[in-house]
Amino acid sequence: MCGIAGQVGQALVSPDYWKSFLSHRGPDGNGIYQAHNLTLAHTRLAILDLSANGHQPMQTSDGRYVVTFNGEIYNHLDLRADLRRRGCQFRSTSDTETLLYGFAEFGTAIFSRLNGIFACAIYDTQTRKLVLARDQFGVKPLYYYHQSDQFLFASELKVIAGYPGIDQSLDYTALSQYLHFLYAPGEQTPLRHVRKLLPGHYLCVSVDLPSTMSIKQYYSLPLRGVYDQRPEAELIEALDQQMRQAVDRQLQSDVPLGFFLSGGLDSSAVVALAAQLRPKEQLTCYTIRTASSQKSYEGFDNDLPYARLVAKHLGVKLIEVAAESDIVRDFSKVIYHLDEPLADTAPINVLNICRQARENGHTVLLGGTAGDDIFSGYRRHQALSMEALFQHLPSGMGKLASAILSQWPGQHPQVRRLQKIAEGLGKQQPDRLADYYGWLPYSINRSLFTPAIQAMLPDIHPRHRLLTALSQIPDESSLLNQLLFWETTFYLPDHNLNYTDKLSMAVGVEARVPFLDVELVNFAARLPPALKMKGRETKYILKKLMERYLPNEVIYRPKTGFGTPLRSWLMAGQLDGLFEQYLSTDVLNRRGIFDPKNVHRLIENTKNGHLDAVYSIWGLVAIEAWCQQFIDAPAYSLLDQ
Repeated sequence: MCGIAGQVGQALVSPDYWKSFLSHRGPDGNGIYQAHNLTLAHTRLAILDLSANGHQPMQTSDGRYVVTFNGEIYNHLDLRADLRRRGCQFRSTSDTETLLYGFAEFGTAIFSRLNGIFACAIYDTQTRKLVLARDQFGVKPLYYYHQSDQFLFASELKVIAGYPGIDQSLDYTALSQYLHFLYAPGEQTPLRHVRKLLPGHYLCVSVDLPSTMSIKQYYSLPLRGVYDQRPEAELIEALDQQMRQAVDRQLQSDVPLGFFLSGGLDSSAVVALAAQLRPKEQLTCYTIRTASSQKSYEGFDNDLPYARLVAKHLGVKLIEVAAESDIVRDFSKVIYHLDEPLADTAPINVLNICRQARENGHTVLLGGTAGDDIFSGYRRHQALSMEALFQHLPSGMGKLASAILSQWPGQHPQVRRLQKIAEGLGKQQPDRLADYYGWLPYSINRSLFTPAIQAMLPDIHPRHRLLTALSQIPDESSLLNQLLFWETTFYLPDHNLNYTDKLSMAVGVEARVPFLDVELVNFAARLPPALKMKGRETKYILKKLMERYLPNEVIYRPKTGFGTPLRSWLMAGQLDGLFEQYLSTDVLNRRGIFDPKNVHRLIENTKNGHLDAVYSIWGLVAIEAWCQQFIDAPAYSLLDQ
């Protein structure tokens, strides 16, 4: 796992610029390749082939192709064997070299053959074309900036934001999405001219004519309304094989590795299978220990007792990391590493665990991310069980229920969930389902912006981004699979995977995601929806499989989030210092984006229980903190973070 960056066009910085921004992603080495009108940069976190043979940027023996690569290719040994049969000769054991010669042999067709997590840039010295690619599910980030004859790319947005002379115009539509979803789905970032390369896509740009650029999709989720009709028992056996293969692939490492273990089903399943595959090894797991239960305001059970239960059952070592964080002190640091104003506190837990793992010598951690997203697992999935009822309710009844519930105090989690459901009762079904992903009514969202900014916002609800994406799976009629498509297309890459990569790499730790093994995801996409969620039982088939390996208390436990007690902090006044620092009238007026009166009304209504907008308020704080670091001050002034 590494950091990559580069540019096409006149170089305005020294080679040290790239290293300084990305050294946390690659503390084990760095390199630069420069040719006319082109720079490729790399910082290395050595995982496979720790020798100098794995140094990057790497060139083919004839010098034609050059690659800078971030990630791991889990099937690279199979690809390498095929390439050897075709006459390729290798001088290292690194997966980078496998990718490089695979591109030399197959061109862009190699990307669809890769099973791994990656972002890369490959330069062809003969055609003078640069190709960027991102893995199928967006585990590894990749940003780019394209303005006339200047093209920049990097693993992290801060590398581009700090580059001299770029257009730093803000994308106000994206900012409204950060408030609505807590992330920006798709290509958009806070900067109008910086984009994310979408998962499963590659980009081509001419080094001689950077104004010409093309983007193509090489992978799409196979949700086509056609399901595997084998009996349930056979599918459970097939899932067992797929899960074992996925975990086994991701145990490849030339450095010590460990595991995230929250005590939830997904991370526990990964550890259980790893214990089966490596019975003679002492596995080490990491979990978060909170000071007190956060059930009251957040509506989630404490994870720790379950993590301890799993560790005892499997005989693995469990290291409990205290969830201690000075939120005021650490907030700007987290936003800096996130690159985007994501309104979530879970990244703090990732940072704490990875920092401890790194200190203990574990530079690779496997986790359970994405189990909820390919098999089902969120409460919005369970809400589908009520769709038959909702479809037959008169619209007037829905509006009445919404009006009544809106008067109830929103501190209790069950009330919040009922209010969320009631809000959608008077809507068309597609709108209702898409709005499960929103955190604030769009009318309130818009009102938070100044009148001048409101005039710039398109008169389109943020849900439109999700609804139009369904055209990519026209033959998939299952409502559950449509929601899972939204999870894997937007929520995973733009939220969960983004913060997991950024905060793990902030301390030089590689986070792996066995549930996003390409073959496993494709298998899950073809499972009958009724085996993913039976009634309100999410992850049904995964739970049936895990009955072989885990206690029922873990398999059928209540759903728990991987966050912090943000609502409790708000009600206790622990966030008031942040509000004063980032959301005071003076600060908001100087920024000119948000209306102080409406922002302060939102905070007050949330504190008195009339509205549950704590995460949207957190988003407002995050946006201002992001602007202060990425717009007001040169990003390089914050490199000591």
